[in-house]
Amino acid sequence: MAHAKSNGYHASDATSSLDALSELYGNTFAVVKSMALKAAMDLGIADAIHHHGGAATLSQIVTRVALHPSKVPCLRRLMRVLTLSGVFAVQKPAPGDAAAEADEAPMYTLTPVSRLLIGAGNQRHMMSMLLHPCFIAPFFRISDWLQLELPEPCMFKHTHGQSFWEMTNEDAAFNTVVNDGMASDSIFTMDILVREHGEVFQGISSLVDVAGGNGTAAQAIARAFPEVKCSVMDLAHVVAEAPGGTGVEFIAGDMFESVPPANAVFLKPEKNAAKDCVKILENCKKAIPTRDKGGKVIIMDIVVGTGPSDQKH
Repeated sequence: MAHAKSNGYHASDATSSLDALSELYGNTFAVVKSMALKAAMDLGIADAIHHHGGAATLSQIVTRVALHPSKVPCLRRLMRVLTLSGVFAVQKPAPGDAAAEADEAPMYTLTPVSRLLIGAGNQRHMMSMLLHPCFIAPFFRISDWLQLELPEPCMFKHTHGQSFWEMTNEDAAFNTVVNDGMASDSIFTMDILVREHGEVFQGISSLVDVAGGNGTAAQAIARAFPEVKCSVMDLAHVVAEAPGGTGVEFIAGDMFESVPPANAVFLKPEKNAAKDCVKILENCKKAIPTRDKGGKVIIMDIVVGTGPSDQKH
């Protein structure tokens, strides 16, 4: 060690390098976290723990999930990943509880994260949509896509040969995944929007939810503000599967061509290129009255650089 130090080498250099390597491995294996989450949802692990009152041993979880007996040790490894990533937690025995301390089987519990996967308004369908192979595959081709000259197709079309909306139109199974995911997200976010920012809907008489899917968001607005006449515009194949008796009118159309007239237009996040978003907004402007007459476009989206300074948000 003395010889190493004389050559300018310090033990802290090795520690720094190992820390960097650990960080590199963490980023490399980050995909394992999302795939572990997908496996947990596919198996219904959160539901299994919830069935046992919010805390369950591995043997109790196994009784509620479809798992081959030979894979129980593998499930223990999966749970290790899920607890380290905060999806579940391990309950420690209460101090002085000799019986619990003697039982070596860990007790897995729900966390605020996994509670979002159970009960009414859960986010399981939304997460299943985001973890669908069709959504994941384009990220494997980012480097290829970056080498294409503008204007190039979006990463989704570059990978699949068709746009996101074209795939939903042609693939019924994928369309169901998307609709279920959007509905799941709408139930969760609309409850917060109506409760915390309901003032944006005050004073309007009619509203059209553009690309509103099965109308979950519009229905939430209609329930909270019965004086507002709510409608949903989406592609014909989406409207054809829209539920009846909701008090919301469904209109078949293409937002790139026109938007039905209304006092206000409601938009949730759209997976479109910037130029397409401009076209949609131009059509929205044509559909609503001028600002002095109460016309407005209400956009609910994720905005970088607003709200808490915590970068996680």
